[in-house]
Amino acid sequence: MAKRDADVHTGYNDLKQVEMFVETAEKMVGQATMQLDPEMLNHAEQAIENARRQLARARQEATGVDGDFLARCEQKLTRAEHQLREAQQ
Repeated sequence: MAKRDADVHTGYNDLKQVEMFVETAEKMVGQATMQLDPEMLNHAEQAIENARRQLARARQEATGVDGDFLARCEQKLTRAEHQLREAQQ
């Protein structure tokens, strides 16, 4: 039974992971831009890159009904990235 369950791919876990990566990136950007610490800014940039990679993976596995969710995640990442770029200037 465990083998059968392992073969089932609903995409839910992929979407949940994207959501967690995006939320983490947003929080890290918020903290880094408040502190303006170079190391924190670098970590926030890495968090955005990680979230983008996770988003790309989820898009490859998308079921077709995930488009709106993934688009919202993309928008959140774009806003966080813009905020980070502003802080780095």
